[in-house]
Amino acid sequence: VEFVTEEGLSLDMAQPETMTAIEVDGPTHYLKSKWKQGIKNGRTKLKSRILRQLGWTVLHVPYFEWDTLIDASDQDTYLDSKIKSRMQ
Repeated sequence: VEFVTEEGLSLDMAQPETMTAIEVDGPTHYLKSKWKQGIKNGRTKLKSRILRQLGWTVLHVPYFEWDTLIDASDQDTYLDSKIKSRMQ
């Protein structure tokens, strides 16, 4: 469920009480490169930087990682791992 911050920033998923956001980064969030996958574009980097300065914890889910997950169980495990690693 999309959430919009008081500052007008749109988040894919958010828990405002803890200021935690999950951003699902599709192909448009990355530079196109023949040599290296996963280089975030300037817009994505700026949005993340602004959110961090506002006190948000942002978890990114890159499409090229998510697309390799076979079923809901794999997706749950992936998200649990992301959340636990970020919260430590």
